[in-house]
Amino acid sequence: VQLQASGGGLVQAGGSLRLSCAASGRTFSSAVMGWFRQAPGKEREFVAAVRWSTSSTYYADSVKGRFTISRDNAKNTVYLQLNDLKPEDTAVYYCAARFSSTPFAIASSSNYDYWGQGTQVTVSS
Repeated sequence: VQLQASGGGLVQAGGSLRLSCAASGRTFSSAVMGWFRQAPGKEREFVAAVRWSTSSTYYADSVKGRFTISRDNAKNTVYLQLNDLKPEDTAVYYCAARFSSTPFAIASSSNYDYWGQGTQVTVSS
């Protein structure tokens, strides 16, 4: 399984970015795809997740109403639309995958088996 994250960049506060996570290597129908982020000196934190089979979505409280996660079956790609960005959103953003049809703690990074390389998002004030 390979996950390739892209789309990060430098943006002013209030701006938008769209991150992409291209997935390959197996069928993703049973996957939960997550986005996490890690700022300098801080622990990796959950941002959002989507269950591939149902498109059910999950968000951290800090990004609800500003970020939107989605997936494109045809392209095997997961997107994270970041709107109304704030300086505190500055971090390296990682996509991750876990293949499971049973419930698990989606917000816990230790539950994910595969990780992309990360893409830097920097929000200036």
